[in-house]
Amino acid sequence: MATNEPEHEHRDEEDTGANEDEDTGAQIAPIVRLEEVAVTTGEEDEDAVLDLKSKLYRFDKDANQWKERGAGTVKLLKHKTTGKIRLVMRQSKTLKICANHFVKPGMSVQEHVGNEKSCVWHARDFADGELKDELFCIRFASIENCKTFMQNFKEVAEAGEEKEESKDASDTAGLLEKLTVEETKPEEKTEEKPVEKVKTEVEADEKKKSETEKAGEEKKTEEAASST
Repeated sequence: MATNEPEHEHRDEEDTGANEDEDTGAQIAPIVRLEEVAVTTGEEDEDAVLDLKSKLYRFDKDANQWKERGAGTVKLLKHKTTGKIRLVMRQSKTLKICANHFVKPGMSVQEHVGNEKSCVWHARDFADGELKDELFCIRFASIENCKTFMQNFKEVAEAGEEKEESKDASDTAGLLEKLTVEETKPEEKTEEKPVEKVKTEVEADEKKKSETEKAGEEKKTEEAASST
């Protein structure tokens, strides 16, 4: 038994060496040729203001409980042209969208009761392809990340409020200026028309008076001539 094992091992080594040295020259072509395809995410025209790993939940009113939407990365994206900021979250593996909505003026976010790593907010969300009123809860790995998210969220909402107030003030000022201009134009016309009308009437009265006086004088002359 002791002599057979080394011989068996030696034969295995020879067979292995022969297989390694053997070259069949065969070439295997791929069955399907895959071409590179450009994938668009819809985020090409936006810059990430915030990017944090988290887990998202939504409140199910029918079941009266929180339901998980997915774990992944939550982002605040600022559009390069319009400057609008939206919140987008995708699942880490499937990249399915869990949340997709603009951070608008007046929106607020607050810490979830009893959990410093979580916070909640309301939004008109478009993740399912239609606008829905959702109550979201997001949980982070640390308290610091949660505070960072809340701070950025509030800053965006407050900045939007200031822009809206400034726009409203500008629109109001423009409207008042337009109304002032439109109101002064009729007044200028109404002031001119009476003056012209009065002038015409005065001239007509004077002409009529002069004609009457002239006719009277002619009548007196005729009477004097007839009497002589």
